[in-house]
Amino acid sequence: MAKQSNYVDLKALKGPDRVRKRPAVIFGSDDAAGCRHSVFEIISNSIDEAREGYGKKIIITLHSDKSITVEDFGRGIPIDYNKSEEKYNWELAFCTLYAGGKYDNNTGENYSYALGLNGLGLCATQFASEFMEVESKNGTWQYNLRFEKGFNVTNDERGFTKSKTDATGTKIHWRPDLDVFTDIDIGLDYLDDMLRRQAVVNGGIEFLRISENEDGTRDEKTFFYKDGIFDYLTEILGEKSLTTPQFWQAQRQGKDREDKEEYKLKMNVAFAFSKEIHFIEHYHNSSWLEHGGSPEEAMKKAFLSQIDAYLKNNNKYNKGEKAIKWEDISDCLVFISSNFSTQASYANQTKKAVTNAFIKEAMTDWLKHSLEVYFLENPDEAVKIAENVLINKRSRENAEKVRSSSIASLTQKIDLTNRIDKFVDCRSRDVSKREVYIVEGDSALGSVKLARDAEFQAVIPVRGKILNCLKASYDKIFKSEIITNLIKVLGCGVEVKSKANKKLNSFNIDNLRWNKVVICTDADVDGFQIRTLILTMIQELCPTLIQEGKVYIAESPLYEIGTKDKTYFAYTEPEKTKILGMIGDKKYTIQRSKGLGENDPDMMSLTTMNPETRRLIKVTPADAEKTRQMFDILLGDDLAGRKDFIRENGSRYLDAADVS
Repeated sequence: MAKQSNYVDLKALKGPDRVRKRPAVIFGSDDAAGCRHSVFEIISNSIDEAREGYGKKIIITLHSDKSITVEDFGRGIPIDYNKSEEKYNWELAFCTLYAGGKYDNNTGENYSYALGLNGLGLCATQFASEFMEVESKNGTWQYNLRFEKGFNVTNDERGFTKSKTDATGTKIHWRPDLDVFTDIDIGLDYLDDMLRRQAVVNGGIEFLRISENEDGTRDEKTFFYKDGIFDYLTEILGEKSLTTPQFWQAQRQGKDREDKEEYKLKMNVAFAFSKEIHFIEHYHNSSWLEHGGSPEEAMKKAFLSQIDAYLKNNNKYNKGEKAIKWEDISDCLVFISSNFSTQASYANQTKKAVTNAFIKEAMTDWLKHSLEVYFLENPDEAVKIAENVLINKRSRENAEKVRSSSIASLTQKIDLTNRIDKFVDCRSRDVSKREVYIVEGDSALGSVKLARDAEFQAVIPVRGKILNCLKASYDKIFKSEIITNLIKVLGCGVEVKSKANKKLNSFNIDNLRWNKVVICTDADVDGFQIRTLILTMIQELCPTLIQEGKVYIAESPLYEIGTKDKTYFAYTEPEKTKILGMIGDKKYTIQRSKGLGENDPDMMSLTTMNPETRRLIKVTPADAEKTRQMFDILLGDDLAGRKDFIRENGSRYLDAADVS
């Protein structure tokens, strides 16, 4: 008898379920961050209308019940019957993914430089809403529609009602659905920050934010930058500019690959140099590029190339002096770019990085040429820039010399941490807020870097196995780059009573640069070993950090358990059992947690980085001593003690042993 197949029939999600059951695919996550992105999708449509010249004001209201209203004064969303598609336009706009009016933006007609080109945002947000009420006015007719949980419930066979009007514009009122998102509180701070950014990159468009309070009162705030990024630049600089603020514009046309279609690119940059401020932001089609991409790479390449060429051509370098590096420039550069293109390739739907090859190539060439002309036409400013960059360079090199010549540099006041390979600092200088994550390898560095809050969370990777500080001599310990880099990042020095430390400054906890030192490794055997080695290093070299409660271990979940409605994370076997008991007869998926380097940044943020949801274990002196004793037994010099321990306890670990 033939063995029966275990194949299961495939199933396709249809209608609203394509978004409601998988919101993270469209919005990046199913939490508040994903909800915020859905709100931006609606606002972006109004911005596109305003950019086309239809209406210069957008009103955004955050209601006390967590619903949102976005109103513009554009041409109104098409609602009536579409003969070419043989269905109503409202069906295409609100109920059909990958449908819209921006696919021909490269022809020079409507929406040449639109924020949203995928035809996803309006429909996806509607699908993800508890309800959505639409009012669309085209100067002749006012159309009204209502949707609930993805379906049109308007009491009319056409799907809308209409009445006469001479006004124009679109008003959409909706509430994100808690059945789709775990959190629908987008937050007033987020909304204000997003609207400020949109005002910056859409000069001349007024954004009015209204916030309704539970007591019936309301607050209003207006965001408006007449000259866009140039006004923003001068606002940031204040009176601290070293050079005259610059605003440059250019347009190009090209293609990413020979076999691809040509598209148009409009580039805008504003910049100046400052001795006190360094600030860089990039935008593309009005989206803030949190992770940069092509414009970031172009800026670095162009500025580094042209400033280096100026220094060489004008004999500014000393004989035999090394060339400048990017950090020497970025330490004194205030730079904002806002580009628009008729085609844009983003790293994902959340649009945090643009990846077009032509954008990088065109922007690099344009900036190189423009900088060359700028230096020729403004010789006094060129000298100021050159001198300041050289000061930064020589200060950096002097600091590196001091650091390499003496181990005493571990506690010097010069901030060397930004010179340590792969170390990623945070923006805040407030030690009471700063956290440093010590992670396992470069892959984990990438995930944690994307998941962190860059304002107060820094990251340093440990590559390879750290020395066992119980067995290694101090001479060997302080020749280890891994260990010395970690100590430099900590900033507080070491507590060593040995001839090997005669050149070392005394430990001073006041020099500690962090409120929390967080050890973050994989939840596997290798991860536990690295964690133990780091703890041992801290206990041996600077135990006061543990005594003062500065050292933590970040717990990583062992299991990710998903149901139709929610995703759970279990950090222990008993937690897994408890969660499965809660789920009961519901269908679920369960998978063993991956290594940190393979985790999705949103998951990393939720489980490991976000102070509101993460689990941190504070290391106590008792914990450290217990760890030290156990580590001494397993990896120390007491061979007889190790044999006794294995004989007494080895059977407990047989199930985990790899004896295949």
